[in-house]
Amino acid sequence: MAEALHIQVCYASDKHEFLRALEVEPGATIGQAIERSGVLEAFPDISLSTAPVGIYAKKKTLDTVLREHDRIEIYRPLVADPKDSRRRRAAKKDAAAR
Repeated sequence: MAEALHIQVCYASDKHEFLRALEVEPGATIGQAIERSGVLEAFPDISLSTAPVGIYAKKKTLDTVLREHDRIEIYRPLVADPKDSRRRRAAKKDAAAR
């Protein structure tokens, strides 16, 4: 019998963090690991049909097969547009230089 895979499932809301280590059987998928982790019960506002997921900051699908030491991440929408934030910082820096 094959050994269990050691993985982690993580999610961060604006106020709370979730990080859980799990052991899953070889051939388990991201979707199965997320369901077993308890994150959906802890954060009922997560919708796997719309929330992107990934492994170590690389987007993946829910049917991606896991490997040893994978860290599954559930992403939430951005609060601010990074381009707008950079423009504001640059304008502030230019104003301070004058």
